[in-house]
Amino acid sequence: MTPQDNKVLACVDLSPYAEHVADYAAWAASRMDAPLEFLHVIDRHPQLKGGQDHSGAIGANAQEVLLKNLSEEDAARTRAEREQARSFLQGLRERALAAGASPVDTRQRHGDLEDTLSEQQDGVRLFVLGRRGATAAATQRDLGRHVEWTVRSLQRPILTVTDRFKAPERVLIAFDGSAITRKGVEMVAASPLFKGLPVHVLMSGKPSGDGPKQIEWARQTLEQAGFDVVAEIEPGDPETVIGHAIQNKGIDLLIMGAYTHSPLRKLFAGSKTTELLRAARVPTLLLR
Repeated sequence: MTPQDNKVLACVDLSPYAEHVADYAAWAASRMDAPLEFLHVIDRHPQLKGGQDHSGAIGANAQEVLLKNLSEEDAARTRAEREQARSFLQGLRERALAAGASPVDTRQRHGDLEDTLSEQQDGVRLFVLGRRGATAAATQRDLGRHVEWTVRSLQRPILTVTDRFKAPERVLIAFDGSAITRKGVEMVAASPLFKGLPVHVLMSGKPSGDGPKQIEWARQTLEQAGFDVVAEIEPGDPETVIGHAIQNKGIDLLIMGAYTHSPLRKLFAGSKTTELLRAARVPTLLLR
């Protein structure tokens, strides 16, 4: 595996939130001594802008002229977007270099966000993306509509970041003894990303007979890797328990499994991942 196969890939749009993504991506890449790449995906099917009325019955010649005009407008808009993004990405690159990341590259792609990231993941060690983007100010959504479907399309860890950068100092692992959260404990133990940071392992939800055995395994695994660990079981609704722990213990970063159920199940039972992301309000490393 070459170093380029271990890169941190930060997906950014042209919103103010991109700077927060850049800061967290630079932090992660620097700690992991990994290459960093900023990727801007331009939608290949942007909504047509302007007040022209393209409806109604038109003749063949008029239709041909209309299609030509639309094509020219689309090409001009794409060129303008590309130039704007190139300048914006260069600014993020300089910001990341100043923060200690190296090397740092930038790239633009046309296409669908989820498909593009899925195609890139073989060479990626960690994805970084914002929970909100360019539409956040207009929609006032606290969780971008792209997050769930983007995360579901990937099989790599994804760091979803919030509004302001703060170098993480205390980490919380939401642990339930499942294969994905056990994998997360092993990942934390082996990765330089969290070395030197105290780790809190918290098991919540319905009481489990093997809960004490599971959380003891997590504690020992992390302590053997040199971590300062606090491990505890607190029954109760995970959203509430984890939310309180983040506030009361000064947690800067949450690690948890993500979207382990199918999208259809969400129609009937909702998504615990989305609920926890909304409750956490701190950067969250999602495990797949």
